[in-house]
Amino acid sequence: MKGEDLILNAFTNRRFNFQKILKVLKIVLYLYCMKLEDAKMEFVQTWGSIGSSWGIPRSMAQIHALLLASNEALSTEDVMETIQLSRGNVNTNLRELINWRLVNKQTKIGERKEFFSAQTDIMTVAQNIVEERKRRELNPVQELLIRLKNEDLEGNEAEVVHFRKLMEELDDFIQQLDQLSEIWLKLKDNFFFKKMIKSLS
Repeated sequence: MKGEDLILNAFTNRRFNFQKILKVLKIVLYLYCMKLEDAKMEFVQTWGSIGSSWGIPRSMAQIHALLLASNEALSTEDVMETIQLSRGNVNTNLRELINWRLVNKQTKIGERKEFFSAQTDIMTVAQNIVEERKRRELNPVQELLIRLKNEDLEGNEAEVVHFRKLMEELDDFIQQLDQLSEIWLKLKDNFFFKKMIKSLS
C-alpha cells in the first residue's frame, strides 16, 4: 500500500485515533527515506562503474560518490557500513581522494573519529581531476617523449628515422592535449563559459 493510501485509510477508518496517525506517518516517512537511500546506492554503484572505466579503482569512486551524495560529513565507520568495504580499503581510498583534492578531512568537537566530506562544486571537482590526471599521467609521458626524442640513437638509419618521427608526432599530440587542458582550466572560472555550459545542459 502506498504512503498516500495509508494516510487516507487512517483518516477514514471509524476507529481513527491520533496514535494510529502518528504510526502511519512514521511508516510513510520510513518509506520515503528508503527511496532516497535506494537512489543514493544506485548513484554509488553507477559512479563506481564509471570510475573503473576511467582507470579509477571502483571502491575509490564508490566512496567519492557516497560522500558527494551525503549532506553531512561521514566517518570511516559510516563509509564501511554503507558500502561494505574493509577499514584498510576505506582508509587507503580516503587518503587518495584527499590527495586528489576531492575530499576534505574534518574533526568534530567531542568526537575522536575523523569525518570526511566531498567537494561539491562540480566544476571544481572536474578541475581537480583534470589537474591531477595531468600531473600523474600527461606530464610523465611528456618528459619521456622529450627525452627519447632528443636521444642520440644508434641503429638502422631507417628505423631510427621512423622512431624519432613517431616520438615527435606523439610529443606534438601530447602538447596539444596539454594546451587544451590549460584552456579549459582557465575557462572554468569564466562567467560566460559557466553560463554557456548551463544553457547547453
